[in-house]
Order: sequence, then C-alpha cells, then structure tokens
Amino acid sequence: MKESKLVDMHRSVEALKRVTQQVLNEVSHLRELGIGTLELVKLMDGYDEALEKLQTKVTTKPEEEKKLDLDVE
Repeated sequence: MKESKLVDMHRSVEALKRVTQQVLNEVSHLRELGIGTLELVKLMDGYDEALEKLQTKVTTKPEEEKKLDLDVE
C-alpha cells in the first residue's frame, strides 16, 4: 500500500475515534439527564397514582394491539 493511502486511513480512523467518543459522551449526558428527570418526577404529587394508571394501561394494551388487523397486500 502506498504511504499516502495509509495516512488517509489513519486520519479516517482518528476521525471515527473522535466521533465515537462524542457519541459516548452524549449518551452519558442523556443518561444522567434521564435519571435526574425521573428522580424529579418521583417527587411530584400524584406520582404513585400516575404510575398505577400507566401500569394498568401497559398491561391492557397488548390485548388491544392483537385486535389490529393489518391487511398488507
């Protein structure tokens, strides 16, 4: 392989490493933001009631989804 090709590949790998690190940083930030938001919501009045309603809705929803008739041609 030519040296110029190797240099280009090295630059590409370094760029990919920087992008990957940025994505990992953003995922970490989003995780912290999500956890913080959840903890804040837990402190709000009516959280327990809302959680019960959501659990009820989630457990009954799969039955409704089974009734969907997808007519794909």
